[in-house]
Amino acid sequence: MNPVSVKEGSNPVVIAVPHAGVWLPDDVRARLNARGAALADTDWHVDRLYEGLLPGAAMVVANFHRYVVDPNRPPDGASLYPGQNTTGLVATTDFDGEPIWTEPPSPDEVAARVAAYHAPYHAAVSAALEAAKARHGVAILYDAHSIRSRIPFLFDGTLPDLCIGTADGASCAEALCEAALEVGAKSARYSHVLNGRFKGGWTTRHYGKPDTGVHAIQVELAQSAYLQAEAAPFAYDDKKAADLRSVLSEILHRLEELAPDLKVTP
Repeated sequence: MNPVSVKEGSNPVVIAVPHAGVWLPDDVRARLNARGAALADTDWHVDRLYEGLLPGAAMVVANFHRYVVDPNRPPDGASLYPGQNTTGLVATTDFDGEPIWTEPPSPDEVAARVAAYHAPYHAAVSAALEAAKARHGVAILYDAHSIRSRIPFLFDGTLPDLCIGTADGASCAEALCEAALEVGAKSARYSHVLNGRFKGGWTTRHYGKPDTGVHAIQVELAQSAYLQAEAAPFAYDDKKAADLRSVLSEILHRLEELAPDLKVTP
């Protein structure tokens, strides 16, 4: 199993999908308890949701499940949200705070997973960004996520439909953030928030360096916006998804249109 799937691109936008994969190595699957084996924390169908929305955009998809190792966490395991409930580089609990392992991985196993899965995924993301910047003088990383809309262990209340994260403005030009917000705001169907509970994970924070011509923005979607139900079997809802895809497509096209104004000259 190739840990990463890559669709080559020709425009400045790179779409990264770190959490839609459901593949597990046999030894990992054997050590998950029943709750872990349900894989409820998957970003269900996000790769399908974004497929074809921006012709020419590169897409990098992690095929392995986040319970193997989370490619949106720092490889050293540092917390992205100190003092708040969250899951780590290799989660010990699910998003509801319940244990997922019959035998948690050892530190050596975690290090091996980082080398085998986390590192190849980020090598692919880095290569796609470098290629986009070489062609256009700028690269825009769009980090695509989704999550159940109600998870009391992680956040209070109900999550907005579109959660835009820019590391509090540090990871991308303000124009990109404003464009995404404008599209979200004019769609009465969907609620939205900027830098709320989800400000952007390690991917957004690591790659988003506007001064170098690489911008990063994370969009976390409430799964209620495109799934039939936020419970097994987490089925894709074609009608809901079609409506949401039109909004996501507009966001992506706006980012592409703004890219030439963000070029960095050598």
